[in-house]
Amino acid sequence: MRITIERSNLLKTLNHVHRVVERRTTIPILSNILLRAEGTSLDMKATDLDLEVTEATPAEIQQAGATTVPAHLLYDIVRKLPDGSEVMLATAPDGATMTVASGRSKFSLQCLPQSDFPDLTTGAFSHTFRLKASELKMLIDRTQFAISTEETRYYLNGIFIHTVESQGKLKLRSVATDGHRLARADVEAPSGSEGMPGIIIPRKTVGELQKLVDNPDLTVTVEVSDAKIRFTIGSIVMTSKLIDGTFPDYQRVIPTANDKELRIDCASFASAVDRVSTISSERGRAVKLALVDGQLTLTVNNPDSGSATEELPVGYDGDPLEIGFNAKYLLDITSQLSGEEAVFMLADPGSPTLVRDLAGDDALYVLMPMRV
Repeated sequence: MRITIERSNLLKTLNHVHRVVERRTTIPILSNILLRAEGTSLDMKATDLDLEVTEATPAEIQQAGATTVPAHLLYDIVRKLPDGSEVMLATAPDGATMTVASGRSKFSLQCLPQSDFPDLTTGAFSHTFRLKASELKMLIDRTQFAISTEETRYYLNGIFIHTVESQGKLKLRSVATDGHRLARADVEAPSGSEGMPGIIIPRKTVGELQKLVDNPDLTVTVEVSDAKIRFTIGSIVMTSKLIDGTFPDYQRVIPTANDKELRIDCASFASAVDRVSTISSERGRAVKLALVDGQLTLTVNNPDSGSATEELPVGYDGDPLEIGFNAKYLLDITSQLSGEEAVFMLADPGSPTLVRDLAGDDALYVLMPMRV
């Protein structure tokens, strides 16, 4: 294999692909990236056996061929080459090494045969639909912070995507929960998604996808089966295994009878929570909300370092109420709200609270209270 490629093109594609590669792996080939040169493009592929990303980038190909080289090493080399330079990649006749040359710089990397590189065979996909990148980004952004990191309940380690009938319309819905908070977001269900199986997309796949859908004008093709999902975003194709488990019945924890309405200004509320929680301990991040006639008092008590209070004018005319929440969880939710105002529907100090954005965003959040 012998090719010449612009550094900017090579770096952009490597940036998308190399992140999949784990820095520590017991299988040497999984540390490598597959490079395949043919026609007028260089195809790159990386995998960790659960997630696979491929992307093609234009290149001048003098000699077609394929090999695999250490992913993070190649990325670091290309990143440090000067802007605007051209890079030549060439494999030795015996295929054991690949030269990376640019200007006066020359590197020689150890290769492993491309025949050893695993292929994430997909099988047939039962459903295919197209979605705006902005809609997919919204479904992920509004829910990913609530994904559980507790490995024992592995079925909560991802985002649950499914179609559901809501207010007479079919919606594509994403849900994530860790048992302490729940996030749910809807978009109009695209054609082709009807009857798709409910699927759980793993946390790592969600994180990579979030970085790839940064251009809102793109359209994403989504293919789904019971065990796998594939996203095609421009020249990038990402295939992932799904979490094999049953997502719990989340509808049961969404309160419907909360009758106390609290309206807040998102920015001033978030700032106040952030300020008073400075004094909270790492172990117990509880902040108490005391509500009386249009007045909210935030209080944090830390026996080791002191206490903090702050008062805010709010929209509230229900019975006086005191309720505690984890300050970090409150800040996570307020950072997702796109409007200036939000509404909290409360019941009592021991029941879950419902949070909605008043900007008309099709998302809601449920937060379990803490004892304070």
